[in-house]
Amino acid sequence: MENFNYKQILSVTMILFAIIDILGSIPVVISLRNKVGHIQSEKASIVALLIMILFLFIGDEMLKIIGLDVSSFAIAGSVVIFIIAMEMILGINFFKEDLPESASIVPLAFPLIAGSGTLTTLLSLKSEYATQNIIVGIILNICFVYIVLKNTIYLEKLLGKTGLNIMRKAFGIILLAIAIKLFRNNTGL
Repeated sequence: MENFNYKQILSVTMILFAIIDILGSIPVVISLRNKVGHIQSEKASIVALLIMILFLFIGDEMLKIIGLDVSSFAIAGSVVIFIIAMEMILGINFFKEDLPESASIVPLAFPLIAGSGTLTTLLSLKSEYATQNIIVGIILNICFVYIVLKNTIYLEKLLGKTGLNIMRKAFGIILLAIAIKLFRNNTGL
């Protein structure tokens, strides 16, 4: 069995950090918190961690059982990310919350933190990096996610309403670009 490799851990951590993009999700998290009143940071972080680790080990098999390949999963994820990006840019709500109390799990832990982009990336990383290094990268990212979720009130005060608006639009465009890249990479267009 391979030992822990700090170079691999750093690579995995940076790749996942870019895909999870919790800093870019701050406006969405604040918006969710304002709708439901409270975000359970611990619950969201633990559920996202469990989803990611579980998917790392059984994601491929799970997709095969239901007759899906990674590309189809990634394309579906790109559509969801595209819609979330359009919400951020246009300020329109496409998703209607059925149970606002559950915002810590859906849509926060899944699909915002552990979404299809993240899960697809995990399957790709599995072919290049040792599993224990990927797990350490996941844990480091979830620790950072937890810190951001715990401090959204402070971040909201720091950024102000105008700062949040600018950030929401800017990260909406970045999210839109990620959705298009995911779609292109998996359709061959």
